[in-house]
Amino acid sequence: MNQEIFREYDIRGVVGKDFDALFARTLGKAFATYLIRRGSKTPLSVSVGYDARLSSPELATSMVLGLGESGVNVTTLGLITTPISYFSTFALPLSGAVMITGSHNPPEYNGFKISFGQSTIFGEEIQKLKKIILDEDFVKGASLAKETALNIFDKYLERFGGDIKMKNPVKVVVDCGNGAAGVIVRRLYEKLKGLDFEILFEDPDGRFPNHHPDPTVEHNLKALKAAVLKNKAVVGIGFDGDADRIGVLDHTGRCLYGDELMVLFARAVLKDHPGTPIIGDVKCSDRLYKDIEAHGGVAVMYKTGHSLIKNKMKEMNSKFSGEMSGHVFFADRAYGYDDAIYAGARIIEILSQTGKTIPELLEG
Repeated sequence: MNQEIFREYDIRGVVGKDFDALFARTLGKAFATYLIRRGSKTPLSVSVGYDARLSSPELATSMVLGLGESGVNVTTLGLITTPISYFSTFALPLSGAVMITGSHNPPEYNGFKISFGQSTIFGEEIQKLKKIILDEDFVKGASLAKETALNIFDKYLERFGGDIKMKNPVKVVVDCGNGAAGVIVRRLYEKLKGLDFEILFEDPDGRFPNHHPDPTVEHNLKALKAAVLKNKAVVGIGFDGDADRIGVLDHTGRCLYGDELMVLFARAVLKDHPGTPIIGDVKCSDRLYKDIEAHGGVAVMYKTGHSLIKNKMKEMNSKFSGEMSGHVFFADRAYGYDDAIYAGARIIEILSQTGKTIPELLEG
């Protein structure tokens, strides 16, 4: 085990070099120990899901084994997006969740995003897991626990399928990048009446044969741009490997910066929630913060990191926040975590309701 895999927001490295499947089992035991010492209610129960990477199923099996032999009941969710892992903590009676994902990194990477209750752990809390492992300080004598498989997609569709209100028909192109988004995006977007959409690279494939799974890098959006122009679509929407990060092209094929995307959302949210704090990270430009204030919001600059911003949102009761990196967080009509597929639906709703193009919406 390379100790450097314990990062600020997750645990991540190259599989076979920095960690292996045995480590996933040990991490499961450490997380069980962490839950017990944090005073989680018994019986303990955790969901485990994974992305499309080739190493993910084996890591998930080992994680489930480590949790189970430590007395934690496990709900296995199979191949899902990271936002659906977060969603499980709101939809099910869980003590926490583990998502096995390499996010937007190359195929040889993988890792673990871990939730305690309904919050993603970070910083010092991740280091506590590392210490438990290094000290081999695991709970002892726990009995084997129950493992249950669950198809959570129906709950997700029931919760968000009716949330988006369409007015005018719109044409959209979506790029899944062969990531985990392909397991659910079609089913959700089919529920949006009047939406005409095409999906590129929908089948999950952990080799990412068509392009690198990071939609915030313009080079990775060549196929999406070509399809937007060919289909005369009003927007192109791209997702990263685990669908918590979004990239957006306007109808001309221009790639939006993260803070421009935040302006688009902030203006819409502020119409319903005037005066709400909207948090951006330090990488966002001053034009975002000025625009938030100009449209009646309270602009807040904060540290970079999805876990940090989510916690700050709860502290300030913010209805929407985001990062330059394409992580955006809706507490307005949602739960305050980063879900790129839902964010894409909110873009579609704005375009459908207004009948405007993205450049028109960003005027000023």
